[in-house]
Amino acid sequence: MKRAIDLAVLWIYCLVSAIFITVDTSFVVAAIGAVVYVCGGCLAPPGWGRTGLTAVFLALSGICPPVLIFVPLSFYILLDEVQPSDREEILDCGLSYGYGSMDKRRYILGAAVICLCAGFSVSSSKALVCFAAVGCVLACLLQYQTRRYALLDIRFRKTRDDGMEKNLLLREKNQSILKNQDYEIYTATLKERNRIAREIHDNVGHMLSRSILMVGALRAVHGEGNLKESLCQLEDTLNAAMTSVRESVHDLHDEAVNLKEALENLAEEFTFCQADLEYDMGYDVPAEIRYGFIAIVKEALHNVTKHSDATRVRVVAREHPGFYQLIVEDNGRQRICGPGKQEENRGIGIRNMKERVDTFGGNLEIQTQKGWRIYITVPKK
Repeated sequence: MKRAIDLAVLWIYCLVSAIFITVDTSFVVAAIGAVVYVCGGCLAPPGWGRTGLTAVFLALSGICPPVLIFVPLSFYILLDEVQPSDREEILDCGLSYGYGSMDKRRYILGAAVICLCAGFSVSSSKALVCFAAVGCVLACLLQYQTRRYALLDIRFRKTRDDGMEKNLLLREKNQSILKNQDYEIYTATLKERNRIAREIHDNVGHMLSRSILMVGALRAVHGEGNLKESLCQLEDTLNAAMTSVRESVHDLHDEAVNLKEALENLAEEFTFCQADLEYDMGYDVPAEIRYGFIAIVKEALHNVTKHSDATRVRVVAREHPGFYQLIVEDNGRQRICGPGKQEENRGIGIRNMKERVDTFGGNLEIQTQKGWRIYITVPKK
């Protein structure tokens, strides 16, 4: 757009030269020819394409001398290319360009100047020659300014694109860091719960067990004395405390089960064939579903080892907005039952899976086309 404005300014500047000469048909033809030349020069490829078009345009001055008035347009068109000093910078920006040989084109520019001076010195006034020379200088200045503007625009777009790319990368890294951080916190929480459960079981539980045994021994010795009622109350209290400790330990242990780690361990320990795990579940999965999914995957992998000739197993655990999904599939052929038997009658393992899923209010489907596939969905409560 800026080049079009520059060429329009130069064309109007050349038209102003009409104050020095008589406006006739040849001048109008030269003005129209200059417009055609400018349009062709903008569309022609840089290098010898524009140079040849310029040579043809200047050659028309032999038929129509006023063409030489529009020599500043030729200067602008010939200079409208990438300079050698700017090529590396444009290539660094990842852009392509076309250019010709500036050494060869200097001869064309020199010939244009000679034609300008010779033509005007013979048939025109010195004022017109000076006017045209100033126009050539103006064309050079406009071309230099436009070229620098283009390079600045290229730099700006490259800087903007690089900045956007870096922002996207930083955003992805931040999201990855936050996700890993949440998982590390979740894993650390589960490990701490396991540690607390072990401490309670090993220390408090053992101390309570010893106290219960001691009270039992005291009751055996002083069972008929005045301490009988007090010892019975103490034993009941200790038994209640022991029951509470056991329940707390079991609750902590149930909440400390890491479903992802458990499934990863099952996949790593499965040596019958290659086992791949795709895990995409959150951290607030209910404990009963975690235990159920672990047991189902164990049973499914056991069935693959016992009844299939698969070479690859795929386990998918995924959480959706309204339900949990578990898929265990392989590329083998199951040999659990003969032809004509129903899926539900394929062994106690399948029945156990279905019973577990039924307790969750979910659905279990088995597909045997192109391998063996167990598809389970459990709705969220």
